[in-house]
Amino acid sequence: MSVAGAASAAEFEFKLAWLTADSPTDPYAIAAHAFKDEIEAALPDRVEVSLFPNRQLGDDKEILEGLQFGTIDLGIITNAVVANLEPTYQLLDLPFLFGDAGQAHQVLDGPVGQQLAENLRQHGVVSLGAAEGGFRNMINNTRPVRTPEDVEGVKYRTMQNPVFIEMFSSLGGSPIPMAWGEVFTAMQQGTVDGLEIPASVVNSNNYADVTKYLSFTRHTYSAIHLLMSERAFQGLPDDVQQAVVDAGEAAIEAQRDAVAAAEAEVIQALTDKGMEINDIEDVGAFRARVGPVYERFEPSIGSDLLNEALAAVAAE
Repeated sequence: MSVAGAASAAEFEFKLAWLTADSPTDPYAIAAHAFKDEIEAALPDRVEVSLFPNRQLGDDKEILEGLQFGTIDLGIITNAVVANLEPTYQLLDLPFLFGDAGQAHQVLDGPVGQQLAENLRQHGVVSLGAAEGGFRNMINNTRPVRTPEDVEGVKYRTMQNPVFIEMFSSLGGSPIPMAWGEVFTAMQQGTVDGLEIPASVVNSNNYADVTKYLSFTRHTYSAIHLLMSERAFQGLPDDVQQAVVDAGEAAIEAQRDAVAAAEAEVIQALTDKGMEINDIEDVGAFRARVGPVYERFEPSIGSDLLNEALAAVAAE
């Protein structure tokens, strides 16, 4: 954050970074623009937000480090990377935990989400809430995924996160951890056979150009966190701090609505681009295969937090 001089009209200037494209259907971009619109409307002439999409300030890991150091003010970062910093966030990446977005929102916006945010703040990062990334699905060039057996032997790029590596191993796949910036070329060259990302990110980042099959596995709900540097946040007057919190809440609500509304449009666009799209046959068969993932990560998540989330999902 910079406190602007006479040359700028705004009293406070924020840098907001994310790693995907600045596309009208990209969930990260929608969240970024929504926050910029909300905070600048709430505090005209006092706050100005500059946007840095498409890895301009680095990958997720580098953006998160920038938040900790205070060199970047705001970031929109996928949950798996946040979980590498604060392991209790591994909870949200557990495979087939959420049946739908409503269940995920209930957990993220409730006591479990509040506890996660408190844990993250100990690392110098303030959570302004979890935006909608959409459910993550498998795309590949080998075959459609309808049963767990269809994952076996396929080389999937995963995020550099142990939950995702373990998930694909438990399904019999060959997980290859890889930074986002390398993935498109790896798909073009056949270094990997596929990857797993939300359909909106498939579309906005042109993966239909290099990938044939999209299978709606919906294996993980993709929470993308709107985060602020603790150093930047503490440097603000109380009224601006409150405006930032309020703008975060409003932006996430608007972003979730926009992402949900765009889903049918995204699926049609991918179909038009030639992707073959299918649903899985039996989610129970997949859940049975990934049971060991829950057992492995319960100690780092904490049994109380895990049980609270499972109870909230069951009650939904």
